[in-house]
Amino acid sequence: MPNYRRWYVPGGTYFFTVVTHRRQPILTSDFARPILNQSFRHEMTRAPFALTAIVLLPDHLHALWTLPDGDADYSVRWKRIKEAFTRDYLAGGGPEAEVTPSRERRQERGVWQPRFWEHVVRDEDDFKRCLDYLHWNPVKHGLVQRVADHPWSSFHRYVALGEYDPEWGSGVEVRDVSGAEWE
Repeated sequence: MPNYRRWYVPGGTYFFTVVTHRRQPILTSDFARPILNQSFRHEMTRAPFALTAIVLLPDHLHALWTLPDGDADYSVRWKRIKEAFTRDYLAGGGPEAEVTPSRERRQERGVWQPRFWEHVVRDEDDFKRCLDYLHWNPVKHGLVQRVADHPWSSFHRYVALGEYDPEWGSGVEVRDVSGAEWE
């Protein structure tokens, strides 16, 4: 991954995957959810962006953001969200995974993986594919049988808006962000 370069598109829409350190299953706990929510809200006040969609799974989250015109600085936003969550989560007694000596030298805590994955949304079809993948993810990981059964998902808001049928995702194929088909 030494040649990986992020693509910054001012005012762009992005799909993100952010993972906990060593895939600790902490994000959907009653303790962590409000802290994560507050971390997002604080950053959205500090550096606005539209949180278009999100799904929380125990060890990772997927999100779709749209940044303001002329702004492409999603990396700093993620850094501050992760820092705020880590600070408040650990201060409240949240467990931390074992930290290696190399992470200690870099002053990294055992809560998040240091990086994240991003994908620039190219067009409306790509947006729909990303949105479907995000909402389908709890089924993909075996957490629920139906998309509608996962409580920590923007799917419910999209159903209320009439964008999805409440039974969407029951027995249908959904393509992942790369375009590959899976069931």
